[in-house]
Amino acid sequence: MDFQSTNIWCWSIPALVGVICGILGYLMGKGSNHVVDDTANLKLLKDRNAKLESDLADRDKKLSVKAPPVKPVNPFDRFAAKEAFGKAVKQDDLKIIEGIGPKIEKLFHNFDIKTWKALSKASVASCQKILDSGGERYKIHDPASWPMQARMCDENKWADLRKWQDEHKSGKF
Repeated sequence: MDFQSTNIWCWSIPALVGVICGILGYLMGKGSNHVVDDTANLKLLKDRNAKLESDLADRDKKLSVKAPPVKPVNPFDRFAAKEAFGKAVKQDDLKIIEGIGPKIEKLFHNFDIKTWKALSKASVASCQKILDSGGERYKIHDPASWPMQARMCDENKWADLRKWQDEHKSGKF
């Protein structure tokens, strides 16, 4: 390429355009660097945010559901049970209930009824279904009072249970 024959304008025009663009860019950039004092607006927004947060906290307090008081659990009182029955009683021994023997207890255990609480929550109909699953030999048993007796055991009402059992031999109403 021959640089001697190129016109001066071929070099000067792009250089001139570059200088003009540089000056315009500098002026445009310098004009946008001004700092806006927005502290008043920022304070207003912070105050509004604080008010909204306090309103939200008040609303949460109003909407919070209070849990019902927890009923204290009665621990098993083996001494009261021994005093009422005259023998040692194991916790959750279903055989203490009038009408339940070792085989029926095992039958109930197979259906995950292993505690007095579980038996007290079972319906008489479900107790009858468990007995029916054992076969013909269990048809003579009447589970009508078993949940009630189990509730007495669970609540440590040993004297009441003993009195009820003495009055209702065979565990029938």
